Amino acid sequence: MHNNFYFLRQLSDSLRAKLIGFTVVSCFSQNKEELILELNNERESFFIKASLQPNFCCLCFPKSFNRAKKNSIDLFNDVLIKKVVGVRQFANERSFALELEGGFALIFKMHGNLANILLINTNQVTEIFRNQFQDDYKLHLDKLDRTIDWSKEYFESNLTNLAKAYFTLGKDVCQQLENQFAFAHSTDEKWNLFEATLKQLAQPNFYILDKNGTPALSLLLTDHVIAQFTDPVEAINDLFYRYTSSHSFSIEKSKVQRAISEGLKRAESYIQKNLVKLNQIENDQHYQLWGDLIMAHMHEVKIGTKTISLTNFYTNAQEEIKLKAELNAQQNAEAFYRKAKNQQIEINKLKESIGTKQNELSRLKNLLDQIEMATDFKSLRPLVNDKPDKKKGNSQKALPYHTFEYNGFQIWVGKNAEANDELTQKYSFKEDLWLHAKDVAGSHVLIKHQSGKNFPKDVIARAAELAAYNSKRKTDSLCPVAFTPKKFVRKRKGDPAGMVVVEKENVIMVVPKL
Repeated sequence: MHNNFYFLRQLSDSLRAKLIGFTVVSCFSQNKEELILELNNERESFFIKASLQPNFCCLCFPKSFNRAKKNSIDLFNDVLIKKVVGVRQFANERSFALELEGGFALIFKMHGNLANILLINTNQVTEIFRNQFQDDYKLHLDKLDRTIDWSKEYFESNLTNLAKAYFTLGKDVCQQLENQFAFAHSTDEKWNLFEATLKQLAQPNFYILDKNGTPALSLLLTDHVIAQFTDPVEAINDLFYRYTSSHSFSIEKSKVQRAISEGLKRAESYIQKNLVKLNQIENDQHYQLWGDLIMAHMHEVKIGTKTISLTNFYTNAQEEIKLKAELNAQQNAEAFYRKAKNQQIEINKLKESIGTKQNELSRLKNLLDQIEMATDFKSLRPLVNDKPDKKKGNSQKALPYHTFEYNGFQIWVGKNAEANDELTQKYSFKEDLWLHAKDVAGSHVLIKHQSGKNFPKDVIARAAELAAYNSKRKTDSLCPVAFTPKKFVRKRKGDPAGMVVVEKENVIMVVPKL
């Protein structure tokens, strides 16, 4: 109701008493759809801030305003150094004018989405603030006043159409009247209620209401009052502050909720993917079985044997086992047991990471519930700043590598020299494939081994492109990249960070590519 005729009439009276004799000293805009007007009477300044946002069109009157040094533009230069000679409220219209000397006037047309501020010179519009409303140039000052028939006869003939007949009242007042009319027994009683309402609107108090979490202004006493004023300037200032604070809070709260919801989706996806991977590894225990079978048939395994078929203890099915021809039975069995041990290490790491992510998921769900209940910045900000306590070990250490995925294979790329050491020494298994741009400084790269699978040529080529790109040869047209199983890579004591010895390698030529 802050742009209602009845409120603007009160506001115009207040401004008239205050501003006559003040001089316009500046008029500028530094935010979209916002105009600032400063007036001064050589003793004090008075500011008018017109915020004509489509979602909330409202005036306010700040006690001070600091103009930005950049992104600020002067407007309505013709009114500068002109004195206010009057404030005119147009009859039954949501508009009023600051009348200035020399035949100038600034019209504040408070029409919601169509609100605008117009400069008038001798009854003609010469400049407008919101240029998208070109029809405002056709507006004539002498046609702004509107008439309404306030007779009892007109009232009786429009009892079922109050909002249209008395367009100045607004939806809220008409709804309140209709609610009162429901308990009236005659037309005379309704007329008396109508006249009483008009009297209240003529000499109102100003109430700030809470309408489902959004502040609103009313000239009639009703439910959910959160503040009351007798001065229209104080009332609209309070409304503006409350609304902008509430609106900013809603935006911030929605932003935080979206961010946490996205975090929940990522955590759920991570858990699901790793549960699938964990299930695959736990159901694939053939290395342990093969080691047991070979140890049980040691006399049948001879050096030089490449494959052997043995009967599974549990299923009586034949197991086709690939052997390393240069190793004896015990050495082949030990190799399978090491692989089984590495599988168990990977299982433990997966379970640990899944558990950590499940704890994070639970924390985020709880945080989202708390944010949903937050009603203001005071209760929201501690939740926004809620982070895992490092002292309690809830924060995860940053990994020393970047991760890539190509055709189902994980490719890890070291971040720097120290991270290269950590990646190669702590995060790799000997079955992983290790790559590095040849003869220059660069990232260590690993292709993570997958049980029972060889490294495809296209995956090796892709990892080599990453190794080349993350090296001193990244601008070369072709780069040689060495690759070898990680078991042939070792670090000597005392070598600088990132330096290793490669005992056996192959080389591939690739174009550096991220």
